[in-house]
Amino acid sequence: MKTLTVPAYAKINLSLDVLGKQESGYHDLKMVMQSVSLCDRVTLTLDEAETLTLSTNLGFLPVDEKNIAVIAARAFARHTGKSVEHLSIRIDKRIPVCAGTAGGSSDGAAVLRGLNELMETGLSLTELAKIGEEVGSDVPYCVLGGTALAEGRGEVLTPLTPLEPCHILLCKPPFPISTPELFHAIDSVRLRCRPDTQGLMEALERKDLHGVAMRMFNVFEQALQPKRLQTVEEIKNVMIQRGALGACMSGSGPTVFGIFREQETAQAAANELRQNYADTFVTVPV
Repeated sequence: MKTLTVPAYAKINLSLDVLGKQESGYHDLKMVMQSVSLCDRVTLTLDEAETLTLSTNLGFLPVDEKNIAVIAARAFARHTGKSVEHLSIRIDKRIPVCAGTAGGSSDGAAVLRGLNELMETGLSLTELAKIGEEVGSDVPYCVLGGTALAEGRGEVLTPLTPLEPCHILLCKPPFPISTPELFHAIDSVRLRCRPDTQGLMEALERKDLHGVAMRMFNVFEQALQPKRLQTVEEIKNVMIQRGALGACMSGSGPTVFGIFREQETAQAAANELRQNYADTFVTVPV
């Protein structure tokens, strides 16, 4: 029996822009992505079982072929010729579900990285990311991690200068947001503001943390329902008032994140937000 545990890191969107819609129905995106230290733990075990099995610490998650971890394992098997019928997957979730932080995609990416090591297939991260394109739009980025520009559906990736050391506070309101519904909503919204993606990338290159924070923006905030937008704005305001250099919603939301220079300042903001929002975490870039 062989076992390997792999961290599955959450991601945030330092910026997110929707440029249009492809004929395929997918949207053209332009995003600056950053992985953070909040992570699930994905344990892969090759045992004597005769079928691929999955278990998690959250009873409401699917544990069949609908789970992205199983989809990733099947995709790995197709591309490598390796059998996954003797594989047990255990996911211990810490990343909130339906939060805009790629928790599911990161689990799928961890399965690809873990199987590559466990089965000694020797694929590069770039090759694993290519497999990940079949699994989900955020999976290729989650395979690579770090700081990157993501374009197309999210699968066209360009590594960027890493984000300067800082502390990133995540806070998820107690409601989910449907990604398909939000994409549908944004098609009917006239976007008043767009992120300065080029300026943000230049600030990363200059190692200007304040410049990055000042340019963070997510167009999806303009497509939120009014009550949900109000909650997002309230969380952002707490972070700014507590010393965040900038705050923004991640992905399709509703998680809000703020960038802080000092851990103590981030922790003070977390302590205040945690009084109303249990899913609040102080993290660092990875």
